[in-house]
Amino acid sequence: MEILHITRPAPLAGLDDIPMPSQDAERASALVARCPVAAETPLENAVAIATHAGVQDVWIKDERGRMGLGSFKALGAAYVIACDAQEGDVSGRTYVTASAGNHGMSVAAGATAFGAASVVYIAQTVPESFAARLEAQGAQVVRAGETYEDSLAAAGQAAADNGWDLLSDGSWHGYTDRPHRLMEGYTVLMAEAIRQLPEAPTHVFLQAGVGGLACACAALARREWGAAPRIVVVEPDAAPALYGSIVAGKAVESSGPVSDMGRLDCKMPSLIALKGLARDADDFALITEEEGHAGAGLSMVAGYPSSPSGAAGVAALAALDADQRTSLGLTAQSRVLCILSEGPA
Repeated sequence: MEILHITRPAPLAGLDDIPMPSQDAERASALVARCPVAAETPLENAVAIATHAGVQDVWIKDERGRMGLGSFKALGAAYVIACDAQEGDVSGRTYVTASAGNHGMSVAAGATAFGAASVVYIAQTVPESFAARLEAQGAQVVRAGETYEDSLAAAGQAAADNGWDLLSDGSWHGYTDRPHRLMEGYTVLMAEAIRQLPEAPTHVFLQAGVGGLACACAALARREWGAAPRIVVVEPDAAPALYGSIVAGKAVESSGPVSDMGRLDCKMPSLIALKGLARDADDFALITEEEGHAGAGLSMVAGYPSSPSGAAGVAALAALDADQRTSLGLTAQSRVLCILSEGPA
């Protein structure tokens, strides 16, 4: 595992037109609470993981049962569509996106709930079982390209050609309004965790693909606890989108092989997330494929079955060597918060 320590805020060029992430968890929570299947997800004290990691506590925010969709993503795209529905009838509209995982499920479920249509572009490498899950939620599924980035380009072109609403979980120059609102939805889970925690954590480990979850959670953590918790952002070493951009001092596209941490295998960061995490994160960590699988195995043995993507924060905590623990200020008295972002693949 590699770790990059930064002095906040890390300097970044070329993001003057990019907004900072929302910290308005109250607005998001009020709307989400109106959903018939909305319910807080549990916060668990994972004693076995804490013992393995040599710390006092490891608290797991367990998103595997969120709204019956199996991941935190239920709070994202569906929240954007609910906001659109508050502003006017969305029946007859079509939402289009690209997805390598649960974001597409949220788009499909949100569209169906409010009488809209959804089209989800997926890469050729995405399993057919996931395509079937999307179709079961009411989405039209289209395969395009070999990578997530290819399918995203195809979704963008389809939106332009057909007058559809592009609903991506990434953000870029000229496309920030919808992802900004989408990330606001993710603050709901962190607001719940803040209420559920018996005391403030000393460390927060947050996995990242394009960075939306990590950024939303980090922004709310800073609003609540200030500079106190050490926030560590975790990515696969096959897709160091945020890590590489922080090193470069600007947004850059990463390169690498396909990762088994498929939900995190994103080669370009969300610019909103990059800007927010440059302000709010203390460290950026890259874990190997083996470390990702080991983290999922540890979570399963501890009673929290997940995927290498969903347990990546746990994986990074478990993979630290003695020098890395010292560099992060981890001791036997540390209290660590991790997000279990999805169930088993």
